[in-house]
Amino acid sequence: MRFLFLCFFTISGLAAVQAQIKSPQAYLPTDYTENFTPHHEVVDYFQYVADNSERVVYSEYGRTNEDRPLTMAVVTSPENMQRLEDIRLNNLRQTGMVTGTADTENAPAIVWLSFGVHGNEAGASESSMQTLYELVTTARGQKYLENTVVILDPSLNPDGYSRYSHWYRGVANETPDPRYIAREHREPWPGGRVNHYLFDLNRDWAWATQTETQQRLEVYQQWMPHIHVDLHEQYPDNPYYFAPAAAPLHKHITPFQYDFQTEIGKNNASYFDKEGWLYFTREIFDLFYPSYGDTYPTFNGAVGMTYEQAGHGISGRAINLENGDTLHLHDRIDHHKTTALATVETAAANAQTLNREFVNYFKNAQNNPPGDYKTYLISGDNPRGKIKALTELLDKHNIRYGSTEAGRGMRGFAYRTGQSVNFNTTEGDLIISAHQPMGLLTQVLFEPESALEDSLTYDITAWALPYAYGLKAYAMQSRLDPSGDYTFAVIDNDLEDATPYAYFAQRGSARDLRFLGKLLQNDIKVRYAEENFAINGKKYAAGTLVILRADNEFTDDFHATVRRLAKEAEIALETTKTGFADSGHDLGADAVKFIKRPTIALLGGEKTDANSFGHAWHYFERDLEYPVTVVKVEDFSPRRLTDFNVLVLPDGRYGFSEEQLEEIAEWVGGGGRVIALGGANAVFADKANFGLSRVSGGESSDEDPLKTYGDRERRSISSSIPGAIYEVKVDETHPLGFGLGDRYFALKVSSAAYDYLDNGWNVGHFDEKPRSIGFTGYKAKRKIKNSLAFGTERKGRGKMIYLIDNPLFRGFWEEGKLLMGNAVFF
Repeated sequence: MRFLFLCFFTISGLAAVQAQIKSPQAYLPTDYTENFTPHHEVVDYFQYVADNSERVVYSEYGRTNEDRPLTMAVVTSPENMQRLEDIRLNNLRQTGMVTGTADTENAPAIVWLSFGVHGNEAGASESSMQTLYELVTTARGQKYLENTVVILDPSLNPDGYSRYSHWYRGVANETPDPRYIAREHREPWPGGRVNHYLFDLNRDWAWATQTETQQRLEVYQQWMPHIHVDLHEQYPDNPYYFAPAAAPLHKHITPFQYDFQTEIGKNNASYFDKEGWLYFTREIFDLFYPSYGDTYPTFNGAVGMTYEQAGHGISGRAINLENGDTLHLHDRIDHHKTTALATVETAAANAQTLNREFVNYFKNAQNNPPGDYKTYLISGDNPRGKIKALTELLDKHNIRYGSTEAGRGMRGFAYRTGQSVNFNTTEGDLIISAHQPMGLLTQVLFEPESALEDSLTYDITAWALPYAYGLKAYAMQSRLDPSGDYTFAVIDNDLEDATPYAYFAQRGSARDLRFLGKLLQNDIKVRYAEENFAINGKKYAAGTLVILRADNEFTDDFHATVRRLAKEAEIALETTKTGFADSGHDLGADAVKFIKRPTIALLGGEKTDANSFGHAWHYFERDLEYPVTVVKVEDFSPRRLTDFNVLVLPDGRYGFSEEQLEEIAEWVGGGGRVIALGGANAVFADKANFGLSRVSGGESSDEDPLKTYGDRERRSISSSIPGAIYEVKVDETHPLGFGLGDRYFALKVSSAAYDYLDNGWNVGHFDEKPRSIGFTGYKAKRKIKNSLAFGTERKGRGKMIYLIDNPLFRGFWEEGKLLMGNAVFF
């Protein structure tokens, strides 16, 4: 396991004398509070303050996809600054992540303020500058810093913030127009909420798919704050939300963590009451899904909170409200600055309490983790690529793991079957004990099913990593600590036969598909076995890649290229000197299918869902590292697809005409392949030339005609699936099901349901009583039974591939990436 320290803090870099520091309004060339500040000027202001204050150290901790700096300011008293590294290390000793005795009684509180994870919620990043200024220059702020270390991240999403603020300055009137209908309140697709790859970074903390998250986690784990505030904006007529949070609360949130939210909320409220500002608490924003900027810090021992100011990308510099008032940018800045400083005030007054409870949190995690399951075992039988992907995620969160001895009799909950079983440990098993500093986070990410106290929740309700990664795994109530480090054998592919008849690469994980993509990009011709076979006394599964010398006799450096790419991808190659099979088909048979190199067009633009498009774009560029051409929907015509043989449709509202649908069907019939993701399937449902049809029935009305108005929200969820895991029965003999086994666990985030295909292959389906984890409304359950999960429909020489639930949702469902890769290549 890796643990990385990046030390940014050198006392020699501190300002020797406190200079007269200008406010943002006096320093910035833009009219602060009256217009949006370009990101580089936000950076300039923070650097200016750091250069002129002995209370601030400012550093860059990373870069975005568009090469903008990710930065953080550490702010504290001059006395604390002189021992800053000791404070940081002492805090890590309190967690158990660093050995040694911690001084809890004299430690300052550590508060982390995160601004603007959603780039078009620009008032948050704007307020970071005024917050910094008042912390450093006012008597009140300086007093707080005697007992606190405050970390400010002024912009978690610089690319999204810049996309929004540049657009706004380019279209806004010189004098703000507060009317809703004005152009400056109509942000175009994809909006500044999301990052470069159009991911919502506030849903990525636990999955760490994005470079901003990955780099932030490294510095976050070097500090492990006691309080973390994620400052957002919401729609303009919703005034201000601060903690305490709404139900449901995850069961592993401690009483202190929630109670202290209330203490902070009361202090925030006292400032708002004095000014007559509106606010609300304990509504909408719950603490259940573990990948938010409030919940993830909570499961890392902090008091994690979301603050939401009225504003958002809709509001511009000024917007009319329903009560006849006008919301201005300076209001948004003032409100966020107020709660940020009030939170620091509460922390400063309770530093000892915060430190003691922080220590207790991690002691309990190590000595008595609260969940039912104390150990998680990942079977060594799993494909290497899947285990490797999981360990890389664990490393990002400093979750410890290791190996165990073979032959130990155990009992545990088997994720794949949902039953408690007896089993023996085997060589290569990976052990994750909850008895460790990150034990509670481990339990949250691995628990087979999270208890949901209230079904009115803000996000997905199931996420257990063994399902997401397609792993054979067990959750055990008994404690089993690792007996040694977990290591992966080195794959060098030092093969005896320099020029074999064929190379074999067995498949089992999404990472194997990256290797296939690299082969194809290097003009290596590849086949796959459509059925199981045996050769040279060894058995190979359907889906095994077969790379024949005969197919590549005119390819330069064929053997060296194959071996190099396999080594880079950590893929074990096997060879044969003959094409004569012991059983199954010989290597020259029709059942050893040639893989035509995919040339891929991905639809994007106004009619597509920005997140869904981004998930697919990121998948091709970052996961597969395979070329993709993005085509705007408004420029799309099937007649212009002559350079492509694969067309990917993310979620969207395409509104194709009958003529366009006929042209798509004609293009598919000529050898093209359409992959429809999630909501994109609706465009083909119940249409001529396509065999997909919506499930009918299941939505029969059984509502009480005398229903009460007050129950309307709870009634509405009876037809919804906010996000639940469903077991899919798989035809593993079909190429779309290769590597999935006989069952696949889908993350289902909508109640959309489609009938089985009459003239196609229903490769994945939900049976009469599909096993599910998480919340599903009772009406939605009725629709889903006996319906299609994913399948193919042949049209001429091509195929329609229907993936009813987007397998690339948020980029963290590793087994979904394998399914998607099968759709692309096979």
